[in-house]
Amino acid sequence: MSEQIGRVTWINGPVVRAQGSRHVNMLDLVEVGEDQLVGEVIGMTGDVITIQVYEETSGMRPGAPVYTTGLPLSVELGPGLLRSIFDGVQRPLPVIEMRSGSFISRGMHLDPLYRKDRWNFTPKLKVGDSVSGGMILGTVPETEALEHRVMVPPNVRGALTWIAPAMQYTIDEPIARVRTESGEQELTMLQHWPVRKARPYKSRQGKAEPLITGQRVLDTFFPLAKGGTAAIPGAFGSGKTVTQHSIAKWADAQVIVYIGCGERGNEMTEVLQEFPHLIDPRSGRPLMERTVLIANTSNMPVAAREASIYTGITIAEYYRDMGYHVALMADSTSRWAEALREISGRLEELPAEEGYPAYLADRLAEFYERAGAVETLSGQTGSVSVIGAVSPPGGDFSEPVTQHTKRFIRCFWALDKSLASARHFPSINWLDSYSEYMEDVADWWRAEVGQDWYALRAQAMEILSEESRLSQIVKLVGSDTLPDEQRLVLETARLLREGFLQQSSFDAVDSFSTVQKQIRMLGLILLFHRQAQRIIKLGAPINVIHDLPVINTMIRMKTVVTNDDLTKFDDIEKNINEQIKKLETEYL
Repeated sequence: MSEQIGRVTWINGPVVRAQGSRHVNMLDLVEVGEDQLVGEVIGMTGDVITIQVYEETSGMRPGAPVYTTGLPLSVELGPGLLRSIFDGVQRPLPVIEMRSGSFISRGMHLDPLYRKDRWNFTPKLKVGDSVSGGMILGTVPETEALEHRVMVPPNVRGALTWIAPAMQYTIDEPIARVRTESGEQELTMLQHWPVRKARPYKSRQGKAEPLITGQRVLDTFFPLAKGGTAAIPGAFGSGKTVTQHSIAKWADAQVIVYIGCGERGNEMTEVLQEFPHLIDPRSGRPLMERTVLIANTSNMPVAAREASIYTGITIAEYYRDMGYHVALMADSTSRWAEALREISGRLEELPAEEGYPAYLADRLAEFYERAGAVETLSGQTGSVSVIGAVSPPGGDFSEPVTQHTKRFIRCFWALDKSLASARHFPSINWLDSYSEYMEDVADWWRAEVGQDWYALRAQAMEILSEESRLSQIVKLVGSDTLPDEQRLVLETARLLREGFLQQSSFDAVDSFSTVQKQIRMLGLILLFHRQAQRIIKLGAPINVIHDLPVINTMIRMKTVVTNDDLTKFDDIEKNINEQIKKLETEYL
């Protein structure tokens, strides 16, 4: 039973102050009022505590009791997380819907993980083994797509005195006993971990392997390393959510954690309706079998929105500690920052730029620094890659959330509303975007595709940059005034834009490209550019090059050549050489 520690004296939306006992710690979980609304201690002055309440406080009055749980805000970790849909403080939304309908009743307390499910536990250690935090006790087939590795809690060390035989157990039944310095401790498959505290690991590792998304503009031009951080800023309607959906479906991460943080309810409804029906292209199984969804929409309590980011990253770290590669999508960190701003305002704190609290940058840093590729406590390699969407008002990248985010991420995928309006998707602006992981992953690319990816990318970016400069001249005087060498740059840039960078998420062939397909496509376009440059120097006009049949072939190759039949690129290369050779004989 929770102990009463005081009574409410002041209420301002989700922020409540109570006076009474000092027997409470910062960040402790408390229950407020007769309905025992969930809250967290975020301030202490003498015997007055300030509480951030994660539920609607309407109707609450001064004098309402406050109870302490003696524990920080924590999440439950164990088998059953995958395929689940939680709110920002890990309440199971499907169970809530069955109990109280489409809206969350105040004061509803439910276990995040179902206690009655029985899991097939297979032990991996034996009695007498020395164990320490992070070691794998045994395994559970959590879904058809993923094996759950049951770990020793990070703070436990000792000798194994008993381990359960291979049978079915619930998550709160004992599966092992460990003799520690403080006595014998019983272990279950269920762990609790405070969300604001990063889970421990042995060491960080260098980021040498890219997170392959199957999106050409990302993998080839602006790669993200496994364990890296990326931001997707863009105005409303520029395609942030669709880009994150594509990454969630196609990325070669083993676990996906998707956080819908403060987005519109109808947009999050689409996610919740679509994800259970998506098929994992690698296993043929439902994508939800390796996915955790956290939904905290704009009409849910604003304080829970602030907690949802930490809930998601803690779950991601848990699967990282098993030795898995995890991709976390946060949509969007701007809404999370707005929650910080609202709570800060209700706390009467001095605002900084655009009303955001002065500690906005610190909170963003705390979140993004929990990404990384690490050696786990059990000696395995795992990673958490964080991809945060940013929603700057009006697409203004100079606003505080975008600017502070750029300080802590190394991959910036800038969405362009004008590209989206032109139906160019993904609408990532290749001139405003950047990646600082290119040197880290260059060796991987060289080993995987056998070509100098870095040099090909540099050539393509040079052509696209030159096109941007020339387009300013074209707008003033028209393209006919340019010499043919520069008009060829415009033609090749069009090939890059329409034949390579533009990609349809609805096309069965084009929705995903292997790195081998990507590099062959880019290589063919640049080969054509070099061959055409040679012909123009012989005196051929740009018009005859523009009319070559192979031009349309290169634009269509993304939808014609499948990932498992790359030999068709040899035919395209042959056509390029033959048609250029024919022109060469005419102008020699």
